[in-house]
Amino acid sequence: MKREEAPKSANDLPSKAWLREILIPAWIDRAVRPGRAGFVEMFDPADPVRDFGPVRTTLVTARLTYVFSHAHLLDPESGALAAARHGFAFLRDVCREGGQGRFLHSVREDGTSVDARTDLYDLAFVLFAMAWYYRATQDGQALAIADEVIGFIEREMAHPQGGFVEDTLGTLPRRQNPHMHLLEAFHALAGATGEQRWLDHADAIVRLARANLVDTETGTLGEYFTDDWQPASGSAGHACEPGHHFEWTWLLLHHWRLTGETQARDLAERLYGFAIRHGLDDGSAGPLAAFDVFDRSGHVTASTKLLWPQTEAIKAFLARIEFLDDADAAARLDKHLASLFRWFVAPDTGLWFNQLAKDGTPTQTVIPVRVLYHLLLALAEWERVRG
Repeated sequence: MKREEAPKSANDLPSKAWLREILIPAWIDRAVRPGRAGFVEMFDPADPVRDFGPVRTTLVTARLTYVFSHAHLLDPESGALAAARHGFAFLRDVCREGGQGRFLHSVREDGTSVDARTDLYDLAFVLFAMAWYYRATQDGQALAIADEVIGFIEREMAHPQGGFVEDTLGTLPRRQNPHMHLLEAFHALAGATGEQRWLDHADAIVRLARANLVDTETGTLGEYFTDDWQPASGSAGHACEPGHHFEWTWLLLHHWRLTGETQARDLAERLYGFAIRHGLDDGSAGPLAAFDVFDRSGHVTASTKLLWPQTEAIKAFLARIEFLDDADAAARLDKHLASLFRWFVAPDTGLWFNQLAKDGTPTQTVIPVRVLYHLLLALAEWERVRG
């Protein structure tokens, strides 16, 4: 990516057709290798044919099944539906174990198990993928699998202190992140099916966030917790991430839209306010972008800048524009989109730098394909809200 050719202002942004014309077709070609099962999990722009091996994860398979399902809905002529079907078949027939909602964490292409635990974070994305695959195909198998998965989660992973365990091994610390993505999946399933039960599940996650995940004194979202939802010991218990503050903002405002729950809106306001005050670089000596980590006092503890927190900031701005008519968020949106395409994403190829140093120097050049989920969803929201 040549930075001098990248957009320098909102006036230079790619058109919203960029999703259809560049991003989707390019990543269908990169993620699906002819004759290979599942999706490519890492991509090296310097060596596009580099083989990272036969291991496939439920997480990446589910995320990309979502991506290509959503891409098909954006452009039915894109060829994305075949890629979505490719991912769905691998999830259903290889990653899934026994038809009872259990999914293996990782497998080889030939179906042999690499890591047999079932992970809550993975299951959240299986649910999310099933919602979008059903929207794209109306295939009832997707909803049947979603029923299996929520049954497994409630039966095998419910925790007496609220929420769910990390995985079937009882791994600690507990994290907010899988629960956040369950909220996202429940919203998607409610939208795909119209069934109130999925909003009831979403309500339970929002109650958990208010009670255990968010520190109401500081307005900060914790990342790591003990078994009984106390902050984890040491620095992990103080760690917060601007990207997740923004991601919860987007989700909570949509929960308010779906349910009328004003406490969700108010919680979103607290999280957004803290992230805006403490979690953003002003762009004076590098990218205008969200930092990776800060603590509960607002001190930035990791000044690097991953791609995904930028997409979550964009989604938060869009939700505030859509539901709160927030002029400040609208001004921030244009600047952050310009920075995204100036520093992170190559408009001509749809490739990206996954992480930058504070001054904008790339620290990671190999691309984790799972991040495509963040990029496509944020830009699809940009198209939907600002179109």
